[in-house]
Amino acid sequence: MRINQNIAALNAWRNLTRTDEALNKSLERLSSGVRINRAADDAAGLAISEKMRAQIRGINQAQRNAQDAISLIQTAEGAMNESHGILQRMRELAVQAASDTLTTSDRQEIQKEFDQLTSEIDRIATTTEFNTKKLLNGGAGTIVTATNANVGSLEASGDTVAGTYALSAATRATAASDVTTATFADTTTALGGTGGTITISGETFNFTATNTVQDVLDAVNAKTNVTGVQAAFTAGAGITFATLSVGSSAKFSASSTGALDGVTDATGADAQVTLAGATTYSASGNRVTVTSGPAKGLSFDLKVAAAVDITVGASNALTLQIGANKDQTVSVSINSVTATSIGVSGLNVTTKDNAAAALATIDAAVTKVSSERSKIGAVQNRLEYTIANLGTASENMTAAESRIRDVDMAQEMAKFTRSQILMQAGTAMMAQANMKPQSVLQLLR
Repeated sequence: MRINQNIAALNAWRNLTRTDEALNKSLERLSSGVRINRAADDAAGLAISEKMRAQIRGINQAQRNAQDAISLIQTAEGAMNESHGILQRMRELAVQAASDTLTTSDRQEIQKEFDQLTSEIDRIATTTEFNTKKLLNGGAGTIVTATNANVGSLEASGDTVAGTYALSAATRATAASDVTTATFADTTTALGGTGGTITISGETFNFTATNTVQDVLDAVNAKTNVTGVQAAFTAGAGITFATLSVGSSAKFSASSTGALDGVTDATGADAQVTLAGATTYSASGNRVTVTSGPAKGLSFDLKVAAAVDITVGASNALTLQIGANKDQTVSVSINSVTATSIGVSGLNVTTKDNAAAALATIDAAVTKVSSERSKIGAVQNRLEYTIANLGTASENMTAAESRIRDVDMAQEMAKFTRSQILMQAGTAMMAQANMKPQSVLQLLR
């Protein structure tokens, strides 16, 4: 028996210390709800958890960014809605001014409202802003210019690389057309023979031998609003039938007999271009849109089949951070909708002819504003899906991070209870071990 070294007490103390450490860890985890309170608890788990936390917080912020972007788009779209309303009123006034039921002084009164409405379009375009950012003055778009008027309605997207693109060759869109085999001297020439019959898009026209070329022109052109086809004539040639519209969507079905024979089904062709920097493009009539290459997103109306240089300035498109990491962005450009940019600046309706001409100009302006509204509306729909996706990603990643970082309360409570019992038992055994050396006193009696 020894009294200098109480091995039983040392053993009890060692086990009691380990139990105390385990109890303290359980208390810490149960009180914090977290399994990993410091790197020593799980070094690898902590590293993974912190990366996940960065992603989760980034995703949550990206959600807020997308929601802010929707608010910005709604602000711009709401302003353009008012511009649309103004254009509709201007068109209404132009229709009114085009009628000879009005006097010159009446049209001058209409012109006063016209001028005010034009000024309001400019005011809306220059003052509409979100968080002090101007939205409709062109500052959020891309400036595109051409060296001449061979192209019009120039636009670029956020994908278009700044630079100058040479349009070296071009063919304008054509109408669907066909011509009779027989030729005629002039419009007074009779068809002769047994006359002729022609059916265009379901409309049948019958002519006798005494009917003239002019009779054919008058009959067919009277039904242009039904068939979409107009007849024309050049002295010493046949009668040509052609659609008013151009491009591959312009087409008609036809059959003919007699003096009008030779006219069959026809389809128009879209514009064709050779543009530096364009790998591929799509065309609808004379509207050309580049679909790949540095000039991707560039679009224009081909007005003349001739060369032109198109210069695309640096894009001022708004970049929206909609992801937790670098380059997870989407761009939205909003072109200028001032009166000048949409083509209604300086319109005059003080004469019948000017008012009639203004109608076509206003219709084109309505189309431009509609295009801008539909473009940003599509982005808004995209952002709504983005927000839904980010919400799902945040939820799933939070659940994954929780499985790594958070404590299982039931499991930890079981460990805590075990440690409590061991603590009580260890304390009791420590007391017994300390009492053991006292038995040596029995040998000293």
